[in-house]
This record gives sequence, structure tokens and C-alpha cells, in this order.
Amino acid sequence: MKEVTEPSRAVPVMAETEVLVVGSGPAGLSAALAAAREGVDTMLVERHGCFGGNITQAMVGTIAWYRSERTVDAGGIGVEFERRALEMGAALDDPDGQGQLLDADMFKVVADRLVQEAGIVPVLHCFSVDAIMDEDAVQGVITESKSGRQAILARCVIDATGDADLAFQAGAPYSMLPKEKRMPASTTFGCSGVDVEEFLAYVHANPSRLSDWARKTSGKEDDLFSTWIAEPFKRAKDAGEIPADATLGGYWGGLTDAGEATNINVAHSLGVDTTDVWDLTKAEMEGRQKALWALEALKKYTPGFQKARLRSFNSSLGARESRRIVGEYVLTEHDVKNEARFADSIGIFPEFLDAYGEVIMPTTGRYFQVPYRIVLPQRVENLLVAGRSVSAEKVASSATRQMMCCTVTGQGAGVAASVSVRADVPCRRVSLPEVQKALARQGVRIE
Repeated sequence: MKEVTEPSRAVPVMAETEVLVVGSGPAGLSAALAAAREGVDTMLVERHGCFGGNITQAMVGTIAWYRSERTVDAGGIGVEFERRALEMGAALDDPDGQGQLLDADMFKVVADRLVQEAGIVPVLHCFSVDAIMDEDAVQGVITESKSGRQAILARCVIDATGDADLAFQAGAPYSMLPKEKRMPASTTFGCSGVDVEEFLAYVHANPSRLSDWARKTSGKEDDLFSTWIAEPFKRAKDAGEIPADATLGGYWGGLTDAGEATNINVAHSLGVDTTDVWDLTKAEMEGRQKALWALEALKKYTPGFQKARLRSFNSSLGARESRRIVGEYVLTEHDVKNEARFADSIGIFPEFLDAYGEVIMPTTGRYFQVPYRIVLPQRVENLLVAGRSVSAEKVASSATRQMMCCTVTGQGAGVAASVSVRADVPCRRVSLPEVQKALARQGVRIE
């Protein structure tokens, strides 16, 4: 590979803050809100033009589709997202469960309001490209934007990039499955012109069950209703209208009185490394083509969709996994499935798995505690990692990657960062009782 040598240059400091959060998906937004509400100066940096990450960019509104009557949930900022969205007309009932389906476009405004109310310093259209290090301690980040190459200095940095970009740049250890073994990336789209009444009549006459798509369950999930849809895509393939190897099949949601289906998540791309720009480019373009094939199949073979037309594509590919840090503790499959308890709990999450064909729904009230140590990367100081790249084994990560669990690790990281700043101690040495008391004040269930 050819190389060029960049000349050495001084990088201007655009800002200094106490807590810097990079990435504003469910984890990053929760982290920034949690830190700011504890009274520390907080800055939130986002590479796109809006906050919300997977919710607003990838159009994944199903933040708690697992919720049933007996589910025990964490509370905290994730539930606040649902409540505020509902108040602002940015949510619909999720047909898969008792959660709220967040509207991708309106949630951009919800996120704006939450950021402004908390006094967070917002920075959009700003890409973090490197970690500023002093030996093994992160001192801030280097950014690139329309304003040029600039630095942000911080006493504590939270990596909520989803791909552990900052942790990687800082030299923290991580694991990553070969891309051929990772879960697919998705292109979500929305339709208008849907005859909702006719479509729902079809669904009620031909109900899908969770066992129609899950390869492994605990048994109690098998007969649960699911918005899974695959038949129209099979018929289109059988008719030669869609390539036989096109990965199509998934879920619908977000039906409105205006004849919209706002969340159709059926177009998937396999073998994608979301840390590789070439893979991302290919998957974005192929995903949109697959979505159009899916729409044509829905129009031809699904009652209610005959006059449907494309309403929106997601703005960015929906990624499920890439890098995961190796933290002070690695959450295990046994932990998730056996109601693990930890002295350093920063929240709880239902016994919910959804990955690699295995599905366990939290219908019996079981839950595990989320330990602080999974957001603490090894060998690097002043850095916490929140969201889907926390420290977890392969199967356990199918729980920690869920958006509501991302809000748990995000809120925990945000509060821990604030405690670290106020006490002037490294994140690794914060008082866990103080962190837990602050989280409880913020409405998080710890035990």
C-alpha cells in the first residue's frame, strides 16, 4: 500500500470540557444527559446532523419491542425517551410488544429538546478521528469538520461511537468476529399509500409467530405474535422477480392513520465490516436496492400495499456489531441467562436475547444486573465505553447491543464520569456507592 507523510502541525483547541461524549445514539445521548444532570460541564459530539444514532439515522424505533406485561425494566433515561416522544407526538404503539415505536424524524426534535434542557454543549457535523493521549490516559479527541482539524480536551471521555472507535485509537484491547460471522447490517425504509385496514385484516388472518423465524428459543416464546414478514419476498424470488440470494425478510411497524408504514426492516446485508469504508459503501448501495425489491414484492403480494410508495430510507446503515472492548469484566451468556448479580451494578436489563437465531423474551420478570466493569476498557484511563461495544461475549452482546440496554450502559457511564470529575479520581477508582446513589436518584433500577 502506498503511503504519504503528513507534515507536523499544531491543532487548535476548539473547546475544553469536563465530560466529552462522542456519539449520540441511545448510549451517547443517555451518557451526556446523565452527566449534565449531575452538574458537570458536558459536550456531545455527533458526526451526523442530528442526535439519536440508530433511532434517527437507521430508523430503528423499536427501543423496547421485547416488553410484555411481566417484563422488569431498568427505568431511567431509556424509558424517558419513550415518554417524551409520546408527549411530543414522536411515538406509536409498538405492535410487537408493550413498548413505544419511536418516530425517526420527530425524535430528532425530542433529542434536541433533551440536550438543550440539560445544558449540554452540542456539536453536530463533527467527526472524532483520533484520541489525544498522555501515556495511557485519554486527554481528549482530534476532530475533523467543516471548521477544519481541531481538538477537544476533556477530563473524562465516553466512547459511544458504536464501533469502539476511540477505544481502538487509544490502544484499548478489543475483540471482533470475522465479518462473515457477524449479524447483518440493515436498510430500513418507510412507505406511504398503505391501506392500513386491509393490511391489518391480512395480518390477523395470517398471523406470524416468533417461532416462524427464531431458530432457538426457551419454548415460551414460540407462540408470541411477531410482525415478521417473509412470504411476499419468497413469492417474488420464486417468480424470478428478485435474485434468489437477496437477503430479505424481517419486520414491519409504525402504521399510521395517514396510511404510512414507517418502519420496514427487511433488507439485510451479510458479511459487512462496519469499520471498513469500502464495506459500508457497498452495503449502503446494495441495501437500498434490496429495499426497493422488497417494496415491489410487498406491492404485488401483500394486501394493503398495492398503492404503496417509498416514503423514506434510513440515513445510515443499521449496524448490529463490530468491535467490542475487552473490559475489566466480560459479560457472559451464563450471566444473561441466569439472572447474574454484581456488586458494581449500574442498572438492570431483562433476560432478553435476540441474535444468531436465538431468542429469549422477558415474559417472566427475570433480569440480570449490568456491571460497571463492562464499560471500563483495560489499559486505558479517563475513558469509558457505552453502547453495543461494551465488554461482552458473543451471545451476551445480543443483550447489551439492544437499544434500551445501551441507554443503561450510557447512563451508568455518564454518572460515573461525573463522579470521576467531581472527586478528581480516575474512572477506574470512582466510588461505586456514590455512582449507584446518583443513578437511583435519576430513576435507574440498580437491584
